[in-house]
Amino acid sequence: MFRIALFAALAVLTACASPAVAEDAKAVFQAGAAASNITPPLGELIVGNWQPVPATHVHDELHARCLVLDDGKQRLAIVLCDNVGITQAVFDSAKQQVEEATGIAKSHQLMASTHTHSATTARGPCKVIRETKLTEYQQFVAGRIADGVRRAVNQLEPARIGWSAVDEPSEVFNRRWFVSDSDLLSNPFGDLDRVRMNPPRGSAALDRPAGPTDPQISFVSIKSVDDRPIALLANYSLHYVGGVPRGHVSADYFGYFARAIESELGAADQTPPFVGILSNGTSGDVNNIDFTQKSPRRYEPYEKMQEVAAKVARRVSEAHPQVTFHDYVTLGAAETHLPLAVRKPSAEVLDHFAQDDGSGAAHRRKEIYAERIAQLADAPNEVRVPLQALRIGELGIAAIPFETFAETGLELKDKSPFPQTFTIELAGGSFGYLPTPEQHRLGGYETWLGTNFVETEASTKIVAALLELLKRLHDDDATGN
Repeated sequence: MFRIALFAALAVLTACASPAVAEDAKAVFQAGAAASNITPPLGELIVGNWQPVPATHVHDELHARCLVLDDGKQRLAIVLCDNVGITQAVFDSAKQQVEEATGIAKSHQLMASTHTHSATTARGPCKVIRETKLTEYQQFVAGRIADGVRRAVNQLEPARIGWSAVDEPSEVFNRRWFVSDSDLLSNPFGDLDRVRMNPPRGSAALDRPAGPTDPQISFVSIKSVDDRPIALLANYSLHYVGGVPRGHVSADYFGYFARAIESELGAADQTPPFVGILSNGTSGDVNNIDFTQKSPRRYEPYEKMQEVAAKVARRVSEAHPQVTFHDYVTLGAAETHLPLAVRKPSAEVLDHFAQDDGSGAAHRRKEIYAERIAQLADAPNEVRVPLQALRIGELGIAAIPFETFAETGLELKDKSPFPQTFTIELAGGSFGYLPTPEQHRLGGYETWLGTNFVETEASTKIVAALLELLKRLHDDDATGN
């Protein structure tokens, strides 16, 4: 009788616990990855320099590199595209196609550009005027992004995931400098700035950099249950490297990293293919030029970007054996659309660009900025910019649709509730540069109207909104939601 009563009690307890137990027992973490070719036809305009030029040669193909994660309850899609900046309308089109084909909610899709300066444009003529009709290439990119995510979904398999970070400070330098020579501080608006972007190397006028850098390489590694590498997503706060001949199409060091990390992890010639991904962190004021060096070494085309990519991949590979891989983590996503005022030219600015004294002494960029200022006549007074946050276990990822300064990324890392956080810039759109309020007061290229388009307090508002999204995801995870 005692045994019968004991077994009955155990049966009741088991029955009461069975829904949760069964649910946990069925939960399997899965991942899939794929890369879609988004190389444009020759003749399309390459942007990223002061004047666009037609593409005459493809040095290396451009890709939309796609990663899909599934915890049994939610799916996340992360896509990095080899492009200088993709408009929100293109990403929205891609997200709609993905949602219709796979059921992944648009809010759970993070899509961003790498900011290579040797790719053709997929954005419109003005960063704060939304396109009503996509160009043929924009439609092509949106469709290929959707195809890549669908293929990644098709290749979902049980997987393990881990993340870590490692520093590589030797390739990141703040490009905004305080200088003592006022001739270096003129701007197209007829004023003097307090700092200069990309000052002459080794100049005696150099004083100090105007901001910090972020040397950290964050990365997420995914492998199958039998230890076959599936994908690796890294994040480094370094602008493009360059060194590309005129008219050449290239993914810059982001593309070289994808191949280098595949080699470092011994993941070549797999089926399905391994996908290496390097996202751009907060690098709006950072490049890899050491301005204190007067006579830097001269590099052959593509040589420097290969060197940087190999170094970043090697650092990740060295840290990789120490990564703790998890059989299962929960996923989450949150988004908001933050209203920001659009900057408009004052009467004084319009008058300045309308005048020409005929002396030929105008700033060499005045004509370019005159065109940009004229475009703002049709701009709205406000834009609602997409902001996103993702949760992968105890890792937080923030997404900002601007070229973002390093100090903003560092602030998010410092204040995030997650043990590790990184930010992907140019995600969800391409709205120009995002200086902090203090950097606005210093002036310089990144703050000029026509380079920056939104209110001077925008970075403060964006950080506050993203921290709220990250906190929401962190608290949801703590409560099991």
